[in-house]
Amino acid sequence: MNLAKRNTANRAFPTVMDELFKDLLGGTQYVHKAVPPVNIRETEGAFTVELMAAGMKKEDFNLEIDNDLLTISAEVKAENTEENGKFTRREFSFTSFKRSFTLPETVKEDDINAVYEDGILKITLPKKEEALPKAKRLIEIS
Repeated sequence: MNLAKRNTANRAFPTVMDELFKDLLGGTQYVHKAVPPVNIRETEGAFTVELMAAGMKKEDFNLEIDNDLLTISAEVKAENTEENGKFTRREFSFTSFKRSFTLPETVKEDDINAVYEDGILKITLPKKEEALPKAKRLIEIS
């Protein structure tokens, strides 16, 4: 007998068990904690971290460095404040995430900067002078 794992994350049709155990007032509520995707690029002079977080404002982000650990976090709370009549269900929107990256010893922590535009948080981590590649040098033989 072979045991096979079933991928239930991206199903097109719900199972019978899902249908049986639905919540009566609003369907099954799945808690999905999304972590924004990140691109990390290294050039000769710096590392660049690009984090895709569309729909946020730069005030929503918090960047911290502690013991060579860069932590990027954000928290957004949105509340629907319409008070037209009586409602039987009211939903609040809350989005948060936290990602941490260990910085290499070659990063100059004092010169790190960040820019948020077009839904992408771009963090530039410049390298220390001693980590930069040195120019090629010819040595004359005497």
